Amino acid sequence: MIDRVVTPAAARFGIGEVVRHRLFPFRGVIFDVDPEFANSDEWWEAIPEGVRPRKDQPFYHLLAENDESAYVAYVSQQNLVHEELPEPVQHPAVTQMFTGFEGGRYILRPEVRN
Repeated sequence: MIDRVVTPAAARFGIGEVVRHRLFPFRGVIFDVDPEFANSDEWWEAIPEGVRPRKDQPFYHLLAENDESAYVAYVSQQNLVHEELPEPVQHPAVTQMFTGFEGGRYILRPEVRN
């Protein structure tokens, strides 16, 4: 029997990029990336099985917004798309994480970097 090592997929999006959810009406700026699922099993199982993402892909932490509110979201790579014409995100925590918005992308504060 041959053991195969499964490596997580490469991240398609980077910190500071503005993205949109593929299925739901919200957008946000990425402030952290997990190479594969790193949330609780309870969180994952609460997602309806028909739209539940695979765990073996990057997951992104977003400062997210929709028409009603701003919040933090945890989203799988398969459910994100690049924002076609990125505009600033109006989330109140953006200024705590990023220094500015240039060329359609946010610049992470040096003190926030790991």
